Amino acid sequence: QVQLVESGGGLVQSGGSLRLSCATSGFTFSTYDMSWYRQAPGKERELVATITTAGGSTNYADSVKGRFTISRDNAKKTVYLQMNSLKPEDTAAYCCNAVYALGRYVIHNYWGQGTQVTVSS
Repeated sequence: QVQLVESGGGLVQSGGSLRLSCATSGFTFSTYDMSWYRQAPGKERELVATITTAGGSTNYADSVKGRFTISRDNAKKTVYLQMNSLKPEDTAAYCCNAVYALGRYVIHNYWGQGTQVTVSS
């Protein structure tokens, strides 16, 4: 059974930091690209950051560049999102996503349930 379980969300003041974790099971973690998405009330889901299978490449949304860092531990089957200098506009539900693709074809696509991040001003 595939599971992606996020943790680490919470309430933090503007300028603070949080570290999100996404612990996974039920699939071969090391072969999946991992991403963090977020969705605020009334807004579309936004891709925050992606890390490739071996962690050799990362990409970030412009809105979080220089503040957020995505990383992974393939031995622990866990992906992380270190969030620094948080702003009220970072308030959202954050979900992790796992994708296994062959070329441009997505073969498997898994989602976690999400963890809430609230940044107070």
